[in-house]
Amino acid sequence: MEITSRWRLIRHGPATGAYNMAVDEAVGRAVAEGAATPTLRFYAWAPPCISLGRHQALASVDTARCAALGYDVVRRPTGGRAILHTNELTYSVAARPEHPLMAGMVLDSYLRLSHGLVAGLQQLGIPAEEAPGTNRAGRDVSAACFEVPSAYEIVAGGRKLLGSAQTRRAEYVLQHGSLPLTGDLTRLVDCLTFASEEEREALRLSLAERATTVEGITGRSVSLAEAAGALAAGFRSALNIELVESELSPAEQAWAEQLMHEKYLNAAWTNFR
Repeated sequence: MEITSRWRLIRHGPATGAYNMAVDEAVGRAVAEGAATPTLRFYAWAPPCISLGRHQALASVDTARCAALGYDVVRRPTGGRAILHTNELTYSVAARPEHPLMAGMVLDSYLRLSHGLVAGLQQLGIPAEEAPGTNRAGRDVSAACFEVPSAYEIVAGGRKLLGSAQTRRAEYVLQHGSLPLTGDLTRLVDCLTFASEEEREALRLSLAERATTVEGITGRSVSLAEAAGALAAGFRSALNIELVESELSPAEQAWAEQLMHEKYLNAAWTNFR
């Protein structure tokens, strides 16, 4: 099979939420300027972190409770709802909007990238599939990302397994997503605000019923390295791309440090809603 394009593959260990978001944006900038090829990056989070969607109200998160639990809070450059990042592998993809995998509208690229995610998860023995394209988040949706799968997000055994979010700029597209490997997904509920405890417990029950982890599906512990290797293989085979192991350039490292301090650690960004 002919390779359609060459991509960078970057594997990073755990880092803070602010740094992770800054690196994703720095990579997008490098791709936009033609200084980097399309990039697939894998990373993790330490300490645990609540990430808010770009337009999500900060008031939906109990920041005092997060601080008491030792959780960071960061606002993503992408849309969607709150996620607790811990015991997970995160992927990010950055490419020019005219790239064949990114062309069209948001859902067009979502669907193409989901093919790679599904192929990778199947390598782990997971019967993964894409949620129907008709799935939409309604106005009454909760603050938790993993309660309901949106169009083309990844489900397994009838439960949401991998959620993604995307931002499209004039010169690059950034998509990243969260793959929970193990742990209790309902921990997020303790970090959100509710009008009543009855609402809190209702969401806790809903998450327990509708979302799952890799271990919950496979019955075994899957490491970050194994999960990243499987997803990379899925991207290669399903999307017909070549992945070349690489690292951030000095320029990307400098941009990431600047973005971390000036944007993602800045209360004006985190609190703007």
